[in-house]
Amino acid sequence: MKEFANAKENYDSIPIPAELPDRVQAGIQLGKASYRRRRSRMIRRWAATAACLCLVLAGLNLSPALASAAANVPVLGGLFRVLTFVEFDDSEDGIHYNVAAPEVDADSDLAKKVNAAIQGKVDQHLAKAQQDWDDYREAFFATGGTEEQWGDREMDVIIDYEIKSQTGDRVSFVVTFAEGWVSSYEERSCYNLDFVQNRDLTLRDFLGEDWTAVCNAAIQQQIDESRDADGFTYFFPPDQGGFTTVDESTSFYVREDGAVVVCFPKYSIAAGAAGNLEFVIQTPEG
Repeated sequence: MKEFANAKENYDSIPIPAELPDRVQAGIQLGKASYRRRRSRMIRRWAATAACLCLVLAGLNLSPALASAAANVPVLGGLFRVLTFVEFDDSEDGIHYNVAAPEVDADSDLAKKVNAAIQGKVDQHLAKAQQDWDDYREAFFATGGTEEQWGDREMDVIIDYEIKSQTGDRVSFVVTFAEGWVSSYEERSCYNLDFVQNRDLTLRDFLGEDWTAVCNAAIQQQIDESRDADGFTYFFPPDQGGFTTVDESTSFYVREDGAVVVCFPKYSIAAGAAGNLEFVIQTPEG
Protein backbone atom coordinates (compact mmCIF):
# COMPACT_ATOMS: atom_id res chain seq x y z
CA MET A 1 0.00 0.00 0.00
CA LYS A 2 2.92 2.32 0.87
CA GLU A 3 4.55 1.57 -2.51
CA PHE A 4 1.32 2.51 -4.28
CA ALA A 5 1.08 5.81 -2.36
CA ASN A 6 4.71 6.64 -3.22
CA ALA A 7 4.16 5.82 -6.87
CA LYS A 8 1.05 8.02 -6.99
CA GLU A 9 2.95 10.89 -5.33
CA ASN A 10 5.76 10.60 -7.88
CA TYR A 11 3.25 10.51 -10.72
CA ASP A 12 1.38 13.59 -9.44
CA SER A 13 4.66 15.52 -9.14
CA ILE A 14 5.56 15.11 -12.81
CA PRO A 15 5.61 18.64 -14.30
CA ILE A 16 3.16 19.34 -17.12
CA PRO A 17 4.97 20.84 -20.15
CA ALA A 18 4.01 24.48 -20.66
CA GLU A 19 3.37 23.87 -24.33
CA LEU A 20 0.90 21.01 -23.77
CA PRO A 21 -2.30 23.14 -23.81
CA ASP A 22 -1.22 24.69 -27.13
CA ARG A 23 -0.47 21.26 -28.55
CA VAL A 24 -3.83 19.91 -27.44
CA GLN A 25 -5.70 22.87 -28.92
CA ALA A 26 -3.74 22.63 -32.17
CA GLY A 27 -4.51 18.94 -32.37
CA ILE A 28 -8.21 19.56 -31.85
CA GLN A 29 -8.34 22.26 -34.52
CA LEU A 30 -6.42 20.08 -36.97
CA GLY A 31 -8.79 17.20 -36.29
CA LYS A 32 -11.88 19.35 -36.82
CA ALA A 33 -10.57 20.63 -40.16
CA SER A 34 -9.76 17.07 -41.21
CA TYR A 35 -13.26 15.93 -40.17
CA ARG A 36 -14.90 18.64 -42.27
CA ARG A 37 -12.91 17.53 -45.33
CA ARG A 38 -13.79 13.88 -44.78
CA ARG A 39 -17.45 14.68 -44.13
CA SER A 40 -17.62 16.51 -47.44
CA ARG A 41 -16.15 13.49 -49.23
CA MET A 42 -18.55 11.15 -47.42
CA ILE A 43 -21.55 13.24 -48.49
CA ARG A 44 -20.38 13.10 -52.11
CA ARG A 45 -19.88 9.35 -51.89
CA TRP A 46 -23.34 8.79 -50.33
CA ALA A 47 -24.86 10.91 -53.08
CA ALA A 48 -23.17 8.73 -55.68
CA THR A 49 -24.35 5.60 -53.90
CA ALA A 50 -27.91 6.91 -53.76
CA ALA A 51 -27.81 7.68 -57.48
CA CYS A 52 -26.65 4.13 -58.23
CA LEU A 53 -29.41 2.73 -56.05
CA CYS A 54 -32.02 4.74 -57.91
CA LEU A 55 -30.75 3.28 -61.21
CA VAL A 56 -30.87 -0.25 -59.81
CA LEU A 57 -34.40 0.13 -58.46
CA ALA A 58 -35.57 1.66 -61.71
CA GLY A 59 -33.91 -1.20 -63.58
CA LEU A 60 -36.01 -3.76 -61.73
CA ASN A 61 -38.99 -2.60 -63.76
CA LEU A 62 -37.10 -2.62 -67.06
CA SER A 63 -34.66 -5.53 -67.03
CA PRO A 64 -35.76 -9.18 -66.69
CA ALA A 65 -32.19 -10.07 -65.65
CA LEU A 66 -32.19 -7.52 -62.84
CA ALA A 67 -35.65 -8.60 -61.76
CA SER A 68 -34.47 -12.21 -61.61
CA ALA A 69 -31.50 -11.23 -59.47
CA ALA A 70 -33.76 -9.25 -57.17
CA ALA A 71 -35.96 -12.30 -56.76
CA ASN A 72 -33.10 -13.89 -54.80
CA VAL A 73 -33.54 -11.47 -51.92
CA PRO A 74 -35.71 -12.72 -49.04
CA VAL A 75 -39.29 -12.47 -50.28
CA LEU A 76 -41.76 -12.63 -47.43
CA GLY A 77 -45.09 -13.34 -49.02
CA GLY A 78 -47.10 -11.02 -51.21
CA LEU A 79 -47.42 -8.23 -48.65
CA PHE A 80 -43.77 -7.23 -48.35
CA ARG A 81 -40.11 -8.12 -48.74
CA VAL A 82 -36.84 -7.01 -47.20
CA LEU A 83 -34.20 -5.61 -49.56
CA THR A 84 -30.56 -4.70 -49.02
CA PHE A 85 -31.03 -1.07 -49.96
CA VAL A 86 -27.52 0.24 -49.22
CA GLU A 87 -24.45 -1.98 -49.50
CA PHE A 88 -20.78 -1.08 -49.83
CA ASP A 89 -17.36 -2.23 -48.64
CA ASP A 90 -14.79 0.56 -48.75
CA SER A 91 -11.97 2.24 -46.78
CA GLU A 92 -11.26 5.94 -46.31
CA ASP A 93 -8.88 7.80 -43.99
CA GLY A 94 -8.31 4.78 -41.77
CA ILE A 95 -11.97 3.75 -41.54
CA HIS A 96 -13.12 0.52 -43.19
CA TYR A 97 -16.84 0.58 -43.94
CA ASN A 98 -18.72 -2.70 -44.32
CA VAL A 99 -22.34 -1.70 -44.72
CA ALA A 100 -25.45 -3.66 -45.66
CA ALA A 101 -28.56 -1.78 -44.55
CA PRO A 102 -32.07 -3.18 -45.11
CA GLU A 103 -35.26 -1.59 -46.33
CA VAL A 104 -38.77 -3.03 -46.01
CA ASP A 105 -40.50 -2.94 -49.37
CA ALA A 106 -44.23 -2.63 -48.68
CA ASP A 107 -47.04 -0.21 -49.40
CA SER A 108 -47.82 0.65 -45.78
CA ASP A 109 -47.25 3.26 -43.12
CA LEU A 110 -45.52 0.58 -41.04
CA ALA A 111 -42.84 0.10 -43.71
CA LYS A 112 -42.31 3.85 -43.98
CA LYS A 113 -41.93 4.15 -40.21
CA VAL A 114 -39.48 1.27 -39.97
CA ASN A 115 -37.42 2.44 -42.94
CA ALA A 116 -37.17 5.94 -41.50
CA ALA A 117 -36.05 4.50 -38.15
CA ILE A 118 -33.39 2.33 -39.79
CA GLN A 119 -32.13 5.20 -41.94
CA GLY A 120 -31.90 7.40 -38.85
CA LYS A 121 -29.86 4.75 -37.03
CA VAL A 122 -27.58 4.29 -40.05
CA ASP A 123 -26.89 8.02 -40.24
CA GLN A 124 -26.37 8.23 -36.49
CA HIS A 125 -23.99 5.25 -36.44
CA LEU A 126 -21.84 6.56 -39.30
CA ALA A 127 -21.62 9.99 -37.67
CA LYS A 128 -20.77 8.48 -34.27
CA ALA A 129 -18.09 6.24 -35.75
CA GLN A 130 -16.51 9.18 -37.58
CA GLN A 131 -16.54 11.30 -34.43
CA ASP A 132 -15.11 8.47 -32.30
CA TRP A 133 -12.26 8.02 -34.77
CA ASP A 134 -11.58 11.75 -34.95
CA ASP A 135 -11.57 12.08 -31.16
CA TYR A 136 -9.17 9.16 -30.81
CA ARG A 137 -6.80 10.54 -33.44
CA GLU A 138 -6.89 14.04 -31.93
CA ALA A 139 -6.10 12.68 -28.48
CA PHE A 140 -3.33 10.46 -29.88
CA PHE A 141 -1.44 13.30 -31.54
CA ALA A 142 -2.26 15.88 -28.88
CA THR A 143 -0.56 13.70 -26.26
CA GLY A 144 2.66 13.25 -28.24
CA GLY A 145 1.87 10.44 -30.69
CA THR A 146 3.73 10.49 -34.00
CA GLU A 147 2.69 9.64 -37.55
CA GLU A 148 5.00 6.61 -37.41
CA GLN A 149 3.36 5.39 -34.21
CA TRP A 150 -0.08 5.97 -35.72
CA GLY A 151 0.98 3.61 -38.48
CA ASP A 152 -1.67 1.41 -40.01
CA ARG A 153 -4.32 1.88 -37.35
CA GLU A 154 -7.76 1.19 -38.77
CA MET A 155 -11.32 1.25 -37.51
CA ASP A 156 -14.02 -1.13 -38.76
CA VAL A 157 -17.53 0.29 -39.10
CA ILE A 158 -20.13 -2.42 -39.63
CA ILE A 159 -23.83 -2.33 -40.40
CA ASP A 160 -25.53 -5.64 -41.15
CA TYR A 161 -28.84 -7.41 -40.71
CA GLU A 162 -30.26 -10.90 -40.35
CA ILE A 163 -33.79 -12.13 -40.91
CA LYS A 164 -34.60 -14.37 -37.95
CA SER A 165 -38.00 -15.65 -39.08
CA GLN A 166 -40.66 -14.99 -41.67
CA THR A 167 -44.17 -15.96 -42.64
CA GLY A 168 -46.54 -14.69 -45.28
CA ASP A 169 -47.50 -11.67 -43.22
CA ARG A 170 -44.86 -11.34 -40.47
CA VAL A 171 -41.13 -10.81 -40.24
CA SER A 172 -38.60 -10.64 -37.43
CA PHE A 173 -35.14 -9.27 -38.17
CA VAL A 174 -32.17 -7.72 -36.38
CA VAL A 175 -29.97 -4.87 -37.58
CA THR A 176 -26.47 -4.72 -36.08
CA PHE A 177 -24.41 -1.53 -35.77
CA ALA A 178 -20.79 -2.09 -34.69
CA GLU A 179 -17.37 -0.47 -34.37
CA GLY A 180 -14.14 -2.41 -34.05
CA TRP A 181 -10.82 -0.71 -33.22
CA VAL A 182 -8.95 0.02 -29.94
CA SER A 183 -12.23 -0.57 -28.15
CA SER A 184 -15.36 -2.21 -29.52
CA TYR A 185 -18.98 -1.17 -29.66
CA GLU A 186 -22.07 -3.00 -30.86
CA GLU A 187 -25.75 -2.16 -30.82
CA ARG A 188 -28.60 -4.26 -32.15
CA SER A 189 -32.09 -3.16 -33.12
CA CYS A 190 -34.85 -5.76 -33.33
CA TYR A 191 -37.88 -5.39 -35.60
CA ASN A 192 -40.95 -7.62 -35.33
CA LEU A 193 -43.59 -6.58 -37.84
CA ASP A 194 -47.12 -7.68 -38.72
CA PHE A 195 -48.15 -6.45 -42.17
CA VAL A 196 -51.76 -7.66 -41.95
CA GLN A 197 -52.48 -5.60 -38.85
CA ASN A 198 -49.86 -3.04 -39.94
CA ARG A 199 -48.18 -2.80 -36.52
CA ASP A 200 -45.18 -3.75 -34.39
CA LEU A 201 -45.50 -7.08 -32.60
CA THR A 202 -44.92 -7.23 -28.84
CA LEU A 203 -43.90 -9.83 -26.30
CA ARG A 204 -47.54 -9.95 -25.21
CA ASP A 205 -48.54 -11.12 -28.70
CA PHE A 206 -46.35 -14.22 -28.39
CA LEU A 207 -46.38 -14.96 -24.64
CA GLY A 208 -49.87 -13.90 -23.60
CA GLU A 209 -51.17 -11.61 -20.87
CA ASP A 210 -48.70 -12.99 -18.33
CA TRP A 211 -45.72 -12.25 -20.59
CA THR A 212 -43.75 -10.35 -17.94
CA ALA A 213 -43.79 -13.22 -15.44
CA VAL A 214 -43.08 -15.79 -18.17
CA CYS A 215 -40.02 -13.85 -19.37
CA ASN A 216 -38.73 -13.09 -15.89
CA ALA A 217 -38.92 -16.71 -14.76
CA ALA A 218 -37.16 -18.04 -17.87
CA ILE A 219 -34.43 -15.40 -17.76
CA GLN A 220 -33.75 -15.85 -14.05
CA GLN A 221 -33.53 -19.61 -14.50
CA GLN A 222 -30.93 -19.21 -17.26
CA ILE A 223 -28.94 -16.73 -15.17
CA ASP A 224 -28.94 -19.18 -12.24
CA GLU A 225 -27.82 -22.00 -14.53
CA SER A 226 -24.89 -19.90 -15.78
CA ARG A 227 -23.03 -20.26 -12.45
CA ASP A 228 -20.05 -22.59 -12.53
CA ALA A 229 -19.10 -25.16 -9.89
CA ASP A 230 -17.53 -22.41 -7.75
CA GLY A 231 -20.62 -20.23 -7.96
CA PHE A 232 -19.07 -17.73 -10.39
CA THR A 233 -21.24 -15.94 -12.93
CA TYR A 234 -20.74 -12.93 -15.21
CA PHE A 235 -24.17 -11.58 -14.26
CA PHE A 236 -24.45 -8.70 -11.81
CA PRO A 237 -26.63 -9.05 -8.69
CA PRO A 238 -30.00 -7.27 -9.03
CA ASP A 239 -28.99 -4.59 -6.50
CA GLN A 240 -25.81 -3.86 -8.50
CA GLY A 241 -27.32 -3.29 -11.91
CA GLY A 242 -28.29 -6.87 -12.67
CA PHE A 243 -31.49 -8.24 -14.16
CA THR A 244 -34.76 -7.38 -12.43
CA THR A 245 -37.53 -7.48 -15.01
CA VAL A 246 -38.45 -7.09 -18.66
CA ASP A 247 -40.68 -4.25 -19.79
CA GLU A 248 -42.25 -2.78 -22.92
CA SER A 249 -38.86 -1.52 -24.16
CA THR A 250 -37.10 -4.91 -23.91
CA SER A 251 -35.75 -6.01 -27.30
CA PHE A 252 -36.56 -9.41 -28.76
CA TYR A 253 -36.78 -11.38 -31.98
CA VAL A 254 -38.60 -14.55 -33.00
CA ARG A 255 -36.81 -17.65 -34.29
CA GLU A 256 -38.04 -19.87 -37.10
CA ASP A 257 -39.17 -22.45 -34.53
CA GLY A 258 -41.40 -19.84 -32.88
CA ALA A 259 -39.28 -19.35 -29.77
CA VAL A 260 -38.93 -15.77 -28.55
CA VAL A 261 -35.36 -14.58 -27.87
CA VAL A 262 -35.06 -11.66 -25.45
CA CYS A 263 -31.94 -9.51 -25.97
CA PHE A 264 -29.90 -7.30 -23.64
CA PRO A 265 -26.95 -5.13 -24.70
CA LYS A 266 -23.39 -5.89 -23.64
CA TYR A 267 -22.59 -4.51 -20.15
CA SER A 268 -26.27 -3.94 -19.34
CA ILE A 269 -26.82 -6.73 -16.80
CA ALA A 270 -23.49 -8.60 -16.89
CA ALA A 271 -19.77 -8.08 -17.30
CA GLY A 272 -18.50 -7.25 -20.78
CA ALA A 273 -16.97 -10.73 -21.14
CA ALA A 274 -20.50 -12.12 -21.36
CA GLY A 275 -21.04 -10.21 -24.62
CA ASN A 276 -24.49 -9.47 -26.00
CA LEU A 277 -26.99 -11.45 -23.98
CA GLU A 278 -29.82 -13.58 -25.35
CA PHE A 279 -32.42 -15.60 -23.44
CA VAL A 280 -34.70 -18.10 -25.15
CA ILE A 281 -38.32 -17.94 -24.00
CA GLN A 282 -40.52 -20.78 -25.17
CA THR A 283 -43.99 -19.69 -26.26
CA PRO A 284 -47.03 -21.42 -24.72
CA GLU A 285 -47.47 -23.42 -27.93
CA GLY A 286 -43.78 -24.42 -27.85
